[in-house]
Amino acid sequence: MSFRQKLNNIVKKNKSLLCVGLDPDLEKIPKYLLKEKDPIFVFNKEIIDATFNLVCAYKPNIAFYEAYGIEGLKSLKKTIEYLIRHYKDIPIILDAKRGDIENTAARYAKSVFEYWNVDAVTVYPNLGLDSLLPFFEYKDKLIILLIKTSNPDSKTFQDISIDGEPYFLKMAKIIKDWQYDNIGIFVGASYAKTLKSIRELFPQTIILTAGIGAQKATVKNAVIAGIDKVGQNLICNNSREIIYASKKSDFDQICRKKALGLRNLINKYIL
Repeated sequence: MSFRQKLNNIVKKNKSLLCVGLDPDLEKIPKYLLKEKDPIFVFNKEIIDATFNLVCAYKPNIAFYEAYGIEGLKSLKKTIEYLIRHYKDIPIILDAKRGDIENTAARYAKSVFEYWNVDAVTVYPNLGLDSLLPFFEYKDKLIILLIKTSNPDSKTFQDISIDGEPYFLKMAKIIKDWQYDNIGIFVGASYAKTLKSIRELFPQTIILTAGIGAQKATVKNAVIAGIDKVGQNLICNNSREIIYASKKSDFDQICRKKALGLRNLINKYIL
């Protein structure tokens, strides 16, 4: 099953465009979980079990696991295996932000899709098409190209003018001509006008956006700008506002309430 099919199925089932980012930080999770043998996995599991029927995807960012070395990566593997075993209909996006020459990219692609066994990955397209070809070979997987990131200083380089157009838009127009069905696009939610221009350029492409929540992007503006003509093909990620909503023993239920509220808010603006 392709990523698009899997996404469409879960969006219809859960009535959701919400993606929850699984980005565990041992300094922020409820303190009582630190007594667990694997607090990262338990933290993730509680969030997953509380929100599985409210989301269209989960997105672990690999940096939050690499920070804890081998044990952190083991927690990531357990989390992915848990999702596949218990919630196999929910797509998993590994936020790995890869980008390297073709020979190295082939190893990254093998790692992401064969070892980690996820459904999608984030990559930088800046090195050109040959650096992405190993990823595109996994035809049922979604390769999410980072076009415009959500951090304020992204403009320093991504907005540099080339022939009267910002670099990110020039790059997007080149990508539009690539003939691969498994291309996805990332645009930060804090740039609604940019999100709208990218949607116009890619009318049916799956777009991942982030920044709704802790980064203060406006839900209404981002959703209206990012959805396609039938109100689909947009994945709205939220991490911190949901997963760190509480440090008490009932944090999973507080997370659920936050996720439910955000899912319903997003749905409010689907045309």
